[in-house]
Amino acid sequence: MREPVSERRTQMLEAAVRVIAQDGVRGLRVEKLAAQAGVSTALIYYHFKDRAGILRAALEHVNHRAQTYTGEVRSDDPRVRVEQMLLAELQDTDVVRETSIAWGELRASAAFDDELRATLRTATEAWNSDVETLVRQVDPGLDAAAAAERLTALVEGLSERWHSGSLTLQRARELLSGAVERELR
Repeated sequence: MREPVSERRTQMLEAAVRVIAQDGVRGLRVEKLAAQAGVSTALIYYHFKDRAGILRAALEHVNHRAQTYTGEVRSDDPRVRVEQMLLAELQDTDVVRETSIAWGELRASAAFDDELRATLRTATEAWNSDVETLVRQVDPGLDAAAAAERLTALVEGLSERWHSGSLTLQRARELLSGAVERELR
């Protein structure tokens, strides 16, 4: 029995995220991606056209993956929801580490790729908007857009430092919680 196209595409995107998280964007080879996904290189090219298409689709997939674990936050207190949503990006689980490392790799590559930069901008704006909505619920008098942008940028920076070994996960989480406290007083 053949897998539906959407399942096969998801399988390839999951493999792309794994390869990017392991080898970086520069280390992404279509042959390795195909082997990881258990498909032919021709099928990779059929679905994504070229390497740039793989990177754009992987970035969109990484963003979707992150939404699955940051969207699990449940609280009636919007301040708690902001903090939990952001802290969800700093968890010692395989999926969060892999997603975060791939996001950082793709973000760094966007500096050299206009099409990837546009995809990244859209994903970042959506994340900022989600956080901004919650910040506005905490205190309508705050500049919610600026607070959201500072907090999401901090998460990205802390994540990069954690993954590169220059900061422990515990310290990154402490710094983020402190920043949320200061921003949302």
